[in-house]
Amino acid sequence: MPRLRQVPRAEATSEVVLKTYDLLFGDRDPVAEPGTTTGTTGDWWTVFALVPDILEHANRGFALYRSPKRKLNPVLRELAQTRVGWAKSSQFVYSQHCKSLRGLHVAEEKIAAIPHWQVAGCFDEQERAVLAYADCLALQAGRTPDAVFAALKSFLSDEEILELTYIACLYDMHAVMSRALRTEFDDRDDPMVEVAAPADFSGQDFLDIGRRG
Repeated sequence: MPRLRQVPRAEATSEVVLKTYDLLFGDRDPVAEPGTTTGTTGDWWTVFALVPDILEHANRGFALYRSPKRKLNPVLRELAQTRVGWAKSSQFVYSQHCKSLRGLHVAEEKIAAIPHWQVAGCFDEQERAVLAYADCLALQAGRTPDAVFAALKSFLSDEEILELTYIACLYDMHAVMSRALRTEFDDRDDPMVEVAAPADFSGQDFLDIGRRG
């Protein structure tokens, strides 16, 4: 379950919340009867419904990146979004945008190779540049070598690079929020925990090894 309260349909008074619920869940109460057509629980939406103008802002962001006004090739956009989801360990963002790539008829080989794109031979030079830039944004806090930016500018306009930057960073935020709030597929325990030592282990053992060395 997510860490924040979900808003049942009966408690929803905002027009934006009700319209979102109608669009995604029909006439169901998405808290009592969760589930979306993509296979998620839908609790991203029911949690965001707590603050309707934030939900509305998020909805506008989804509409923005899919707008026909966008100049950026949607495949390049989705490669960046999917890689950001992987880099930020958001199973929700990663999984959803793998599906989006599939909807754009991207080869399964490429979708499967996004986690290890650096050693995959299936991506062309443009795709590799976009994936490298996505890593700069998601893993290096925007620290981008000149060579990466030069590669982007060899085939993307300034407008396209700005779109790519904004959308990738938007999904970095979504990935971080989803993990923090434990929504959708990110409702899972952190795997990084201490593995218990044997019952007869003593911390002194490490010092003993050092002395013997």
